[in-house]
Parts: sequence; C-alpha cells; structure tokens
Amino acid sequence: MRTDDLSLPDDMDLLKAMVRAMAEKTSVLEEENAALKARSLDADARITRLMQILKAYDRARFGRRSAKLGAAGDGADEETQQSFVFEEIETGIAALWAQTGQGRGTGETRAPRPRKGFPPHLERIEVVIEPEDLPEHAGKQKVLIGEDVSERLDVIPAKFRVIVTRRPKYAFKGADGVVQALAPAHIIESGLPTEGLLAQIAVSKYADGLPLFRQEGIYARDGVEIDRRLMAQWMGQVGFELEILAAHVLGEILKGPGVFADETSLPTLAPGTGTVKKAWLWAYARDDSTFGGSGPPMVAYRFEDSRSGECVRRHLGGYGGILQVDGYAAYNQLIRKDGGNDGPRLAGCWAHSRRRFYELHAAGDSQAATSTVERMAELWKLEAEVRGQDPAARAAAR
Repeated sequence: MRTDDLSLPDDMDLLKAMVRAMAEKTSVLEEENAALKARSLDADARITRLMQILKAYDRARFGRRSAKLGAAGDGADEETQQSFVFEEIETGIAALWAQTGQGRGTGETRAPRPRKGFPPHLERIEVVIEPEDLPEHAGKQKVLIGEDVSERLDVIPAKFRVIVTRRPKYAFKGADGVVQALAPAHIIESGLPTEGLLAQIAVSKYADGLPLFRQEGIYARDGVEIDRRLMAQWMGQVGFELEILAAHVLGEILKGPGVFADETSLPTLAPGTGTVKKAWLWAYARDDSTFGGSGPPMVAYRFEDSRSGECVRRHLGGYGGILQVDGYAAYNQLIRKDGGNDGPRLAGCWAHSRRRFYELHAAGDSQAATSTVERMAELWKLEAEVRGQDPAARAAAR
C-alpha cells in the first residue's frame, strides 16, 4: 500500500493516538519476536544436548555389543532398556524440531540414502492426482511426457468382525428323517473365538510381548469386552493343541548333524504369591545353511523351572550328533562316563571363548590375549567368506 493511499485524519490529537498505537503494536511484536528467538535458542540447545546423549548411548551400546562384557543374562535386559532410551531421545528431538519449525537440525547434514522398496506382496493402491484444468488450458491438448511416482506405507487397523455360521435343517416331504451339516471343529469348542482371534492373541502375547491385560484394554476400545482370565484359558488350550507341533519341530531338529543349545533365565509370576520367580527357557536350534545343507532353519523352546542337567537329558535324550554349547556344565551330563559313542559330541563356542581373551586384551594384561583376539578376527573373516559352502571346502579354506 502506498502512503498516498492512506486516509489520515486532520485532527492532530487523533494522529498522535494512531502513532502511539502503532508504537505499542511494534513493541509487542518485538517482544514476541524476542520470545520466539529465545525459545528457538533453547530448543537448539536442548537438541544439541540430546544428540550428544544419543551418540554417547550409541557408542556404549555398540561398543558393548562387540565385546559382550556384561554378566550372563543381563544383555537382553540392558539392550531393551537402551532401546527405550533411544526411542525417547529420538522422539524428543523430533518434537523439538517440529516445535521450532526446523524439520531437521539447520546445521545437520546427512548423506542421501536410497530408500528400500516395500515388499512386493503388499497390496498397492494407485492414486492418480491430475493437474487442475485452468481457463488458459481451454482448447489445448495435453500430452503425457512423464510422471513422478512416490510410495508411502499405509495400514488398515485390525478390526473385529463376527462370523455367523448357519446350519439349515431339512426334512423330506412324505418321508422320515432330517439332514443337517455337521458343526465344524474348533479349538475352543462352543467358545467365542475363531482360530484367527486365537492366533492374534497368541502372537501379540508371546511374539510381541503384549500382556493379556493390555490386550484386554485394546479390545475394549472397540467395544469388545474379553476378560484376561478368559484369554489365559484360551492360551492354555492353544498351548495344549500345539504340543504335537512343538514335539515334531524338536524331533526334526534332533535329526540334524549339529544342534545349537542355550538357556536363558525368564522371570515368571509365582501363582498365589504375587511375586516373581526365576524360570528357564531352553532353546535348541538347527541351521544347515551355514555348511551348504538344504534343511530349513528351526528352533524349539522348552520352558522349565530349573537349569539342571535333568532338563537337558529329557530334551536331548538319545541325540548323537554335534551339540554346540557355551560351556555350561549341565551339558556335560550327556557325555557317557565310560567313553561310549552313543551320546552327543560337545563343541564349544568361539564367541564365548573370545570374551575371556577380550577382557585380558582390553585391560592390557596379556599380549598373548591380544594376539589371540587378532587371530580370531582373521578366522571369522575367513568364515564369512566360506559360509554356506560344503564342509570339505570350508575345511580346506581353514
């Protein structure tokens, strides 16, 4: 707007009032601008501090991962807690950037990374956005010369539905008898859940770590009330039905020439006491791909209240292949004291052995330990090159 377009009053007092109002407005704007700058500087300082903490945690996380110096059984809990810290810091940084309108840090640069494509099995919904037809385009013919294509990941939230099953009954005119289809078999006979809902609850609980009381709350948001105690009963029934499959998987694992075994502690509620006790989860895995085998990788778990050798004998009784373990003494009970050959052959774990050498190397107490760690690094480099080849080729390379 030009100054000659302004309509100014001729009254001097009114002009002074207008000038004073403009001055006050300018002062308010300057104060708001100063406050915004202060908030921005504070946010920048907080972002910088959070980035420093994140980098420090990152170094600690991956530094410990390479050496695994923590006490046995503590690694999983520590890594879980560190993951929570990373998530909270990243969330806080993103919130501050959004608050200041920066998107990402103004001084931060990151090398461009190619985006990984989405899995091909995902459904693709094509959305075509045509340009707006403007008046100046009238009578002109558009020719397609190209297009920009982008992909974003979408999700359809899980939703409940009710499966209504009808079984009509029929009679015959002029004849006796009634016919009706048999009711289909279900895991929970005459119960509410379909097998799909049972799978959803089981995967959420055991694979995703989502307790039943949290699932109870999630389902209630959809107006579906399922008591956690009822879901617990369902899971017990599902576990019973899966026993046959679990036994089959372990049997197939024990047919392999080599089995990896390990055990880890598991906090478990002690019924009726309101406390937590220590239980154990034994894992037995088979992966033939490392030496050119064609068998599929498999793992079987066994839940036990103890870590005694009796558990191992029940799980692996009669196995005669190579059993790779971490040196825990319970596995030694599988070896016949008379030297017989009908038991498994125990094989040690290089990663567990390396920990002791690395501790001496890191402390600077042993040049022999340092040399051993360096030799192990060369051996593992070679193993990475021959992994997947047949045993003879791997032995020759070694």
